[in-house]
Amino acid sequence: MQSMNMDLENKIVNMLKSIYDPEIPVDIYELGLIYEVRINQTNDVAIDMTLTSPNCPVADTLPKEVEEKVKSIEEVNDAKVHIVFDPPWSKDMMSEEAKLELGFL
Repeated sequence: MQSMNMDLENKIVNMLKSIYDPEIPVDIYELGLIYEVRINQTNDVAIDMTLTSPNCPVADTLPKEVEEKVKSIEEVNDAKVHIVFDPPWSKDMMSEEAKLELGFL
């Protein structure tokens, strides 16, 4: 069961890496917008994510896109995104790859 969950978690992470912030040419996972992914025994997925700011222009559409894309994974039963602003997002949360892509390194 554990390895199946790891496989599913990897599929979810790969899907998250296919979703880009429309204002920044880096995917939401590398940007550090995904805080936590939880998978229960029935493969319901709960995702805690944040936005670069509370006034982010995609605040209405981006979480829906994340839910829809994660739900499209065959093994996923359901997906819910919870928007959180604690801790607040900062550039320090970006991966090294994202920082390099955006010229912060």
